[in-house]
Amino acid sequence: MPRVTWKGQWDGVAIAALVLLAFSFAFGGASQGHALRLALVELVSLPLLVLASRQLILTGLWREHRFSLGLVATIVAIPLIQSIPLPPAVWTILPGRDQMVLALELAGLEPDWAPLSVAPDQTWRSALALAPPTALFLAMLSLSHVQRERLVQCCIAAAIAGIILGVAQLASGGDSLYLWNWTRAGSVTGFFANRNHLASFLLIALPFAVIVGAATLRRRDQRTSALWFGALFAGLVVVTLAAIRSRAGITLFAPVMVVSLLAGWVAAGRGRPGPGLLVMVGSIGAALTAVTVMALPPILARFDQDKPEARFERWPLIAEAAQNYLPLGSGVGSFDAVYRSVEPLEELDSTFFNQAHNDYLETWLEAGWLGIGVILAFLVWYFRRCWTAWKAPPSREGDLQRAASIGIGVLILHSAGDYPLRTVTLAVVFALCCGLLELTQRSAQRT
Repeated sequence: MPRVTWKGQWDGVAIAALVLLAFSFAFGGASQGHALRLALVELVSLPLLVLASRQLILTGLWREHRFSLGLVATIVAIPLIQSIPLPPAVWTILPGRDQMVLALELAGLEPDWAPLSVAPDQTWRSALALAPPTALFLAMLSLSHVQRERLVQCCIAAAIAGIILGVAQLASGGDSLYLWNWTRAGSVTGFFANRNHLASFLLIALPFAVIVGAATLRRRDQRTSALWFGALFAGLVVVTLAAIRSRAGITLFAPVMVVSLLAGWVAAGRGRPGPGLLVMVGSIGAALTAVTVMALPPILARFDQDKPEARFERWPLIAEAAQNYLPLGSGVGSFDAVYRSVEPLEELDSTFFNQAHNDYLETWLEAGWLGIGVILAFLVWYFRRCWTAWKAPPSREGDLQRAASIGIGVLILHSAGDYPLRTVTLAVVFALCCGLLELTQRSAQRT
C-alpha cells in the first residue's frame, strides 16, 4: 500500500510522532502531580500507537525486531498483570500482604478479591504512562531515515528552547515562568520540574549536535553551518550546566563529552583530526574556562555537603522493604505507599520521599525479580546494539545510532541516583534513542 507523504517527508506516522514530541515537552516535564497534563500526552500517543503498529504489521518489519518488541511487550505487561484481581486465597498469602490482612481482620472485614499491587490505582496509571514511549519507539521503527532525522532535529530545537526558557527563569527572579508550581524559584529547569532532568536532556541532545556537525567533514559538505552549530551548542551546554548546577549533570558531562567527541571523530571519517574538530574542542575548552573563572565556587558548593545525602541513607531501608515483597514485588507505582508504611518516625517532617532516587532499586521493590530480569535483558540488548553501532562504518544512519547509544547511556547512569525515566518527556526521548539504536539490527541483517 503506498504511503501518502507531505512534501516527501511527512506522513501520518511522522506527523503523529511530531505531535507526541511537542505534547511531551509541553506537558510531560514532571513525574508527579500532573494527572491532567499526563492524560493529554497519553491521549495524543494513542493515534501514533495505532498507526505505527499498523505500519509495522503491514510492512512485516516487526519480524526484524522480535527481541526488542518482546521486551517492550513484557514491560507493558508487568503493570497490567499486577492489576488483575486475584481471589482472597491467592493474594493473602503473597509476601508483604500480612499487614493488609491484619488490618482487615481488625476492622472485622473479610478479604475480597484484590490485585497483586498494593496500590492498584497507581499501577494502572503507570501502565497508561507507558503508552507515549511505546508509541514513539514503534514509530521510530516504521519511519524513514529522513523522518527520523527531523525528529532528532526537533529534540535539539527543544533543548535550545529549554535553555532559553531556563535563562529567562533565572533572570526573572520570580516564579511566573515556571511550568510547575512546586519548582523552586531561582532554579534553571526549562520545561521540567526538576533541574536534574533538564541537565540529562541537554546531555542527551549534546552527542547528536556534535556528531551531526562532525559528519559534514566526512561528506566534504561545503555548508559548515552544522559544524559550527555543533561547536556552539556544545559550548552552550557547558555554560547552561554550570547555571543549572545539577550534580548529576556536572558529573556526567565529562564522560559524555569525551565519548561524543570520539563519536564525532568516527562520523568525520576516523581520519586525522582536522581544523573542524579542533574548532569544536576549542569551543568546549573556551566554555569550560569561562565557567571555571566565573562560576566554579557555587558549582563546588553543590558537592560540599555537611551531612550524608538523604537518599543514600534511605536505600538500605528500601532494600529491606523490597525483600518483604519478593519475588513478585509490591506493584509498579506503589513506592510511595510502601515507603510510608516503613518510614521511621524520626524522619517524618514537612517534606516527603516520593521516589527511591534509584530506579533499579525502586524496580526491585515494585516489580520483583521479573523487573530485575527485564533490566538485565535490556542491558544485554543495549550492549549488543552498541557493539554493532560502533563497529559499523560511518554513515548517516550510523551517526544517529552512535549518538543514540550515548543518550541511552546518560539515562542508564542517571537512573542509578535519580528517577529520570519516570518523567514522561525523558521517557519519550529515551524511546526515540532506543528506536534509533534498534535499527542497527536491521542494518546488520541487510549487510
